[in-house]
Amino acid sequence: MPEKSSDPMVFAEGLRKQYGATHALRGLDLSVPAGTVCGLLGPNGAGKTTAVRVLTTLTDPDAGTARVAGYDVTRQTAEVRFHIGLAGQHPAVDEKLTGRENLRMFGRLYHIGERAARRRADELLERFGLMDAADRLAKTYSGGMLRRLHLIASLIVAPPVLFLDEPTTGLDPRSRGEIWDAVRALVDNGTTVLLTTQYLDEADRLAHSIAVVNTGRVIATGTPDELKAAIGTRVDVVVTEAGITTAAEVLARLTGSLPAIDRELRQVSVASAGAVTLPHVVRALDAAGVETEDVSLRKPTLDEVFLKLTGKPTTDTAALTDPTDTEPAGRAA
Repeated sequence: MPEKSSDPMVFAEGLRKQYGATHALRGLDLSVPAGTVCGLLGPNGAGKTTAVRVLTTLTDPDAGTARVAGYDVTRQTAEVRFHIGLAGQHPAVDEKLTGRENLRMFGRLYHIGERAARRRADELLERFGLMDAADRLAKTYSGGMLRRLHLIASLIVAPPVLFLDEPTTGLDPRSRGEIWDAVRALVDNGTTVLLTTQYLDEADRLAHSIAVVNTGRVIATGTPDELKAAIGTRVDVVVTEAGITTAAEVLARLTGSLPAIDRELRQVSVASAGAVTLPHVVRALDAAGVETEDVSLRKPTLDEVFLKLTGKPTTDTAALTDPTDTEPAGRAA
């Protein structure tokens, strides 16, 4: 029987999975409340895709337990699959069919009946802004439109839980915004979303909670703001070229952390977990004889949180892909 609505819609405890000598999951724990977006972030080989494959019944764990929509992913696979949608990063629609024909085809695949498939296709096309292009061949769609069509194809049977595996990879900013709006609309209507993404701004804007995965375990969880607050305030100073080294020494002494130096911009930056104030920084630099052009304190970005937690930057998109795993195939897309 499914869990009560107060229980997590996605739950994992102690998940382990090994491929030969590679430990993809090493005791992963996860809990996603109903009607929320959880961003699953992690560097190269962290185990994100393996976790998604286990949660969507595409791979059996070696140990641990997991439930989706209240059903056990190993003992109740049919029930789990009936209650989920899965959309990967590559559109899985037939470009020789129109948008409307694609959705009706998915409806027939799920045996919901011809009439119901037609009604559901029209409902989704209207809801997600594709009705004007409904009778155009999918091959004429833009990248963003194709991705939206792929996304709504996974919603033919209105799943309560949706897994999105890097849904906006390679899209332009406008198309990404369209996908974000579509995801928000789903969540507003009660859908629970587990999102893996290589864009941390995407997780920052969409996710109610974030789980950072590294070496097969969840190493940090919280809201974006909670994770940012955990690493403290970001101090940025712009100084004359002659003052760069001294400014770095001053900031290191004030914060106890090693500053980052950008000599081209003449900027010294450091994260401070303590109660460092702007006047405090200004006075310390002035006392050291450092001529400043700008001094600012701000919240750290999610990228900086990611770097602090994993020791790896996010600028290289390849570093956010799970090389030990293959992309999961969707139940409806």
